[in-house]
Amino acid sequence: MTSVFDEAASAILEADALLFTAGAGMGVDSGLPDFRGNEGFWRAYPPFAKLGLGFTSLANPRWFDEDPRLAWGFYGHRLNLYRETKPHAGFAILLDWAKDKPGGAHVFTSNVDGQFQKAGFDPDKVSEVHGSIHHLQCARGCPGTWAADGVTVTVDVDTMRAAEPHPTCVACGGMARPNILMFSDFGFDEERQDAQQRRYAGWLERLRGKRITVVECGAGTAIPTVRAQGEQLAKHLGATLVRLNPREPEVPRGQHGFSLGAQAGLEALADAIRRVSVQRE
Repeated sequence: MTSVFDEAASAILEADALLFTAGAGMGVDSGLPDFRGNEGFWRAYPPFAKLGLGFTSLANPRWFDEDPRLAWGFYGHRLNLYRETKPHAGFAILLDWAKDKPGGAHVFTSNVDGQFQKAGFDPDKVSEVHGSIHHLQCARGCPGTWAADGVTVTVDVDTMRAAEPHPTCVACGGMARPNILMFSDFGFDEERQDAQQRRYAGWLERLRGKRITVVECGAGTAIPTVRAQGEQLAKHLGATLVRLNPREPEVPRGQHGFSLGAQAGLEALADAIRRVSVQRE
């Protein structure tokens, strides 16, 4: 097992640049709930179990029209939770690995919690492919997004319904919603996400011919956006993929997969990097 960790550690040490990719499993070690399946979601939010509403049912923009108190109860609670959550120690490990890389580092995540920015990552080097709960947009379709700083949502945790008034659009005064890509969502404002993707694509273009190592944390196969990103870079740019996933650690031939959660896996890799560095001195 040690030799396998050492190979992954060497790939991180020798990389010209690092890409950190993350799914929902990255936040679990910070104490954020695991929404894997309805049972996991309902353990975190019992009132929704009584209503028979699972995560995919609630994460739908129609509720902002049909039942705004329910919609903002769901998203308001998450906004408050993510604001209060402290990023786990694994984030600091990633920052440490990135600081001396000539090509720098970038983040590609499906998480909407803003934990990478809160941990100290440069916001201009974070690509949030599903948006961010810390930014809002108009539920009626006014163009543009804005930061949710200063926006407060009061939620009754016994019913998971939000008190009025709800957040409103800065342009028209109508209902606002999070700038998050939801299910069956044809109104998601892509402006902010597109700007992030352009910066990310430009970073990758500048790295052509360089050694890239992808460190993937907690990205599953149910919505494979993040997993696919690392595998595509390994296939088309010759990147090395290091995957941390306690349930689905499988990787393409020649890559590195570990059946560990994000924090435990990053700490094990950090130990291996220290060991390999000493051996090379």
